[in-house]
Amino acid sequence: MVIVLKLKIPRNEFWDSKTRQFIYTPETELVLEHSLVSLTKWEQKYHKPFLTSEKSIDETLDYIRCMMLNEDENFDSNALKNLTPEDINKIHDYMNNPMTATTIKEKKKNRIDRTIVTSEIIYYWMTALQIPLDFENRHLNTLLTLIRVCSIKNSPPEKMSKKDIYERNRALNEARKAKMHTKG
Repeated sequence: MVIVLKLKIPRNEFWDSKTRQFIYTPETELVLEHSLVSLTKWEQKYHKPFLTSEKSIDETLDYIRCMMLNEDENFDSNALKNLTPEDINKIHDYMNNPMTATTIKEKKKNRIDRTIVTSEIIYYWMTALQIPLDFENRHLNTLLTLIRVCSIKNSPPEKMSKKDIYERNRALNEARKAKMHTKG
């Protein structure tokens, strides 16, 4: 199931100081999808990683355009200039929503992964983990969580440190003592 965000942008008029004319925009409904497909469109245009790069206002508005499922040749790009701060917050909240109940406990790592994540890296992960390509249309956070879960489940179990073994054994002994009502 594809989860989209729908926004209505009201009809508006504003002054364009460059052309020195009034511009009229019709009421527009945006149907937005934050997905790997959207990310790919944006990266193909700007040639930089979307997830880790700073974006100008124009680049951000262009990403919103890349997210649009209902854009056609009649779309007036000036309509995006009518987005209110509330609309931008809704888009931001939609993009940052994890879209899953899955939580992943972060483990301490000695090694830092400095991979710059681009759409091609995500497509590689999907291929390597045998995730169907039609998942490219799912919410991006859902896809990234699925990739992390697959990676974790496919990796060999970590060996326990001596400290962890001692802690586990202590907890087991305490539980046995409590169950048997003994002191040890």
